[in-house]
Amino acid sequence: MTFSLGIVGAGQFAGQFAKLWRLHPGVGDIWATDLVPDRAARLVADYDLAGTMPSFEALLNSDVDAVAIFTQRWTHGPLTVQALRAGKHVYAAVPMAVAEEEIEAIIMAVQETGLIYMMGETSHYNPATVYARNQIAASSFGRLFYAEGDYVHDMDLGFYDAYRYSGGDNWKATASYPPLLYPTHAIGGVLGAWQTHAISVSAIGVVDDRGDGVFDKSVSQFGNDFSNATALFEVEGGGCFRTNEFRRVGYPSHIRESRFRFFGTEGSLEQLATVSLWQDKSGVTDVTDYLQPKPTLPPDDPSLQHVSPALRDAFTSGSAPVHDRSRLPEEFTHVSNGHEGSHHFLADDFVQGVATGTLPPVNAWVAARYTLPGIVAHQSALKGGERLAIPDFGNAPRA
Repeated sequence: MTFSLGIVGAGQFAGQFAKLWRLHPGVGDIWATDLVPDRAARLVADYDLAGTMPSFEALLNSDVDAVAIFTQRWTHGPLTVQALRAGKHVYAAVPMAVAEEEIEAIIMAVQETGLIYMMGETSHYNPATVYARNQIAASSFGRLFYAEGDYVHDMDLGFYDAYRYSGGDNWKATASYPPLLYPTHAIGGVLGAWQTHAISVSAIGVVDDRGDGVFDKSVSQFGNDFSNATALFEVEGGGCFRTNEFRRVGYPSHIRESRFRFFGTEGSLEQLATVSLWQDKSGVTDVTDYLQPKPTLPPDDPSLQHVSPALRDAFTSGSAPVHDRSRLPEEFTHVSNGHEGSHHFLADDFVQGVATGTLPPVNAWVAARYTLPGIVAHQSALKGGERLAIPDFGNAPRA
């Protein structure tokens, strides 16, 4: 049995997943729609999809079984609810939403419809997160009490081009998107390993001083002038983790944009730009090669022609040795991967969820725990670091 799929938003990211779902034996016809019709038509042509739909509403009125949302960040929440209420399973790019009310509406829609929702968080399969998850399962950390998750992506390294591509003439208004409202690459890598959730936060934002109209309150659609922000979260059960969301930073984000550190009473893991180390009381083990994905696509591949050269590394990385690929369809074996080996797993997670009716790893409840802490952290930063409680929607229901 296969299911049909509609891709919403045919921008720079959609093609990488259209390619995988087109190959997946669990997916049938794939359709595409975009506010810019030529982009949808190009996606269909590039990946031999079934065809285009004239609008999102037309897609929802069709007999397509599921939709994959790759639209602007702040649109995901409302579009997801609309799709679920129309009877469609939903895969959505990050973040889940930009407000607590939107998250609650998604969870309610999932509960009431019984449909599958999945957020495509790449850091859930970051090699460091996978390794830490395995070490936690083996009790190698002892008691985990502190972690760090950084999403350090400088605007100069591809983001200006990406926002121009997606934002049109008004791109500066949307390029000022608040860093802490894009929290899941940092939080998801921590909580994807550490089975807990954040209960309070204190955050500080850094006001931008570039003066180029980006992160300028008078221009920003979001009234935002923070380009960098740091948040410290308290977690349920004791301990804390810190995240950084940096958009003005002297760091090689094209090499590694998300990185993680975990500290326990018996062991620790540190992932930097080019080095990863496991450490315990007996010494240090270099695990860099074990956590290093191997490239699977040249940066000048035609499929990346619309992606800024500074962003292409994120679309060319393959699996790392730490990744267990045994569950993946053999059709993925020689196909390009991306974001440190995560794309293959994310694409398959959604297919398996829809096919079996079981919740994917990054389901609505997990996605809420990856997203809502950042929303509250931004509120804290706006209040000068005031410590705020983080609501929680609980654990996903048992099968």
